Amino acid sequence: MQPLSLAVLPFPNIDPVIVHLGPLAIHWYGVGYIVGILFAWWYAKRLVTNPRLWPEGPAPMKPEDLDDFIVWAAVGVVVGGRTGYVLFYDLPRYLANPLDIFAVWQGGMSFHGGLLGTVLAMVLFARSRGIRPWSLIDVVAAGVPVGLGLVRLANFINSELWGRPTDVPWAVVFPTGGPFPRHPSQIYEALLEGLVLFLVLRFLTHSRLKLKTPRFVGGAFVCGYGLSRIFAEFFREPDAQLGYLLGTNWLTMGMVLSTPMVLFGIWAMATARPSALAPQEAES
Repeated sequence: MQPLSLAVLPFPNIDPVIVHLGPLAIHWYGVGYIVGILFAWWYAKRLVTNPRLWPEGPAPMKPEDLDDFIVWAAVGVVVGGRTGYVLFYDLPRYLANPLDIFAVWQGGMSFHGGLLGTVLAMVLFARSRGIRPWSLIDVVAAGVPVGLGLVRLANFINSELWGRPTDVPWAVVFPTGGPFPRHPSQIYEALLEGLVLFLVLRFLTHSRLKLKTPRFVGGAFVCGYGLSRIFAEFFREPDAQLGYLLGTNWLTMGMVLSTPMVLFGIWAMATARPSALAPQEAES
């Protein structure tokens, strides 16, 4: 592999910090999370107030339920994402320096951990309101890809999680990635996990009316993300502290964690069946 050549794209020199407010620094990464959560909340409210998507009865929850859930969602994303990163990606470091676990401003979030944390929050919240958990998962999952895409774009701006060395014409030399042109794998993930997955779920909710089939939209999201992540991992440099797994030159932790998601998503879609609203859902 040759170092820097003419057949590469220049890395855009975008400051990872949007603005400094005294000692407080507003980062693109944090804004991506906040905008993603707010969009999913707004979009979910649009779904439950659109009668065309629920042709046989009312939505299984009220917009006010989603207003109350947004705090639960934020806690689930942050706590789950941080816990997942600590456990899955860099446990020895945090065992040696446990206080670093709370230094979230230094980066280090796991999507898989964030997903588990958010699912737990949804199940607990749904049961507290008498809502079928899968219905809440379906409605929330439909808008999540937008946040995923924004966070991947922030990864690109931060010059982190870059791809493997390559000679493709759109390769980028990242400031933190050495002199080699690399795949802009963050952009691949932003397109697949963000734009493409959102459009697929939009088709399922608005054209196929799959919100009336509990578990299908949530299963499609989980499966779609898993497939997108596994594909992108073939172009993404593995985490330095982990490298490739099992002596291979291709298997990564991202692939290992995403494979069960694909299988679970397929199961969820295959077993989903249209069903009438439970009495407590119709009254919630």
